[in-house]
Amino acid sequence: MDATDASDGPPPFEDAFRGDDVEQRIYGTVLQTREPTTAGAIADQVDCDPKTARKYLGWFSDLGIVTRYDGTPVTYERNDAYFQWRRINQLAAEHTLDTLRQRVRNLTDRITAYEETYDAERPGAVDAVAAAEASDERTIDAVYGDLADWATVREERERYERARQQRADTETEPVSG
Repeated sequence: MDATDASDGPPPFEDAFRGDDVEQRIYGTVLQTREPTTAGAIADQVDCDPKTARKYLGWFSDLGIVTRYDGTPVTYERNDAYFQWRRINQLAAEHTLDTLRQRVRNLTDRITAYEETYDAERPGAVDAVAAAEASDERTIDAVYGDLADWATVREERERYERARQQRADTETEPVSG
């Protein structure tokens, strides 16, 4: 067999969950779904009976993994709030309060540097083309890269801050006096 044989690597993206059981295939498809989708369409994607898809989607809805939209037909969509909540819980469980505090400080420093560089409070307030034209150092691609990173850092700080607050609520902090 050739060293580049496809069976040695991951499955093609469109068949990423082929070897999993039907529940895992439905879950994996839901993770990729970005708009309300019928159980029938999901069943077609995972090659299962629509009744089976509805059963698992109902269960995922009960767990909060998907949002169910009543209508004709009923549709389901990935619940991003569930995954955000799960990530925050994971951060709070895996890191000490001091580690979380330090990460929030580091992210805040990065945000402050972007605010000073672009003289703005948020990335959406920056005209990328004008910022690149006004700079001898930054290309338009570099500015867009900065703005994307800045937005990501702001989101990450929010997650770490929420995890820090959650962790602080579960620990007894020393009272300074």
